[in-house]
Amino acid sequence: MRPPMFDATVSEGVLRLHRPETRWVSTGWDGGRARAAAAYNVTVPEGFDRTDLAAYRDERLARAGFDDGRNDSGGGAPDRDAPPTLFTGVSMDHARGARLGPVVAYATVGLSNPAMLPMEPAGAGVSDKSAEMDDSRSAEPTDRPERLGTVNLIVGTTRRLAPGAAANLVAVAAEAKAATLLAAAGVPGTTSDAVVVADDPDGEPAEFSGSATAVGAAARACVRDAVRAGLRSRYPDGDVPGPTADAEHGVVTDERAEVFDP
Repeated sequence: MRPPMFDATVSEGVLRLHRPETRWVSTGWDGGRARAAAAYNVTVPEGFDRTDLAAYRDERLARAGFDDGRNDSGGGAPDRDAPPTLFTGVSMDHARGARLGPVVAYATVGLSNPAMLPMEPAGAGVSDKSAEMDDSRSAEPTDRPERLGTVNLIVGTTRRLAPGAAANLVAVAAEAKAATLLAAAGVPGTTSDAVVVADDPDGEPAEFSGSATAVGAAARACVRDAVRAGLRSRYPDGDVPGPTADAEHGVVTDERAEVFDP
């Protein structure tokens, strides 16, 4: 019998969200579509500079007592793909989950590297805040995980999503995350946020996942509440980096784009 919902376990700085034969869509490292028994959110240490991320993932999962995610715990046939894995500088002590109806969401929230998008850009060039980033920071390779805060989301549903609905649920989750952070911290996200979405290939079918659907509405509520709980855990005094405080890292998109009719 299929488990009713996703099973979450934290060990050695790794959050595992497990459900056999699950389909995943990830915007993180080595992302895209996959079928695997689990997805992972991994806390990396300060000063992390590994670039062999597949090997690092396997080391951390082994240390945590998890397999590599390619096999179901029941000893079934191997899944086709490696497990979706996100990385963050936020401790898994601050991971929080929320559940509503057919959806569950888990979030880790760190805002040391906020990404601001002012509605009235001050100029046509790079902002002072972006220019303040030192050369080593701005020149870092883009194929390894951000070592700073990061808002990571893993959203799972027991419904069987159509391909477009699965992709759209990424957007729904990101929108809910941005709306929540804007209300709670004055920033829409960070420079390194990532979303993983999961669905059950044997579940009740869902052709759509917009905000007016059962899946989309539940996902919005779960993301909002998980992000708010993660934010309170990470910043219990309410002293969050953002527009009202000086964040050590971050960017402001302060350029103006050319606007024209099609």
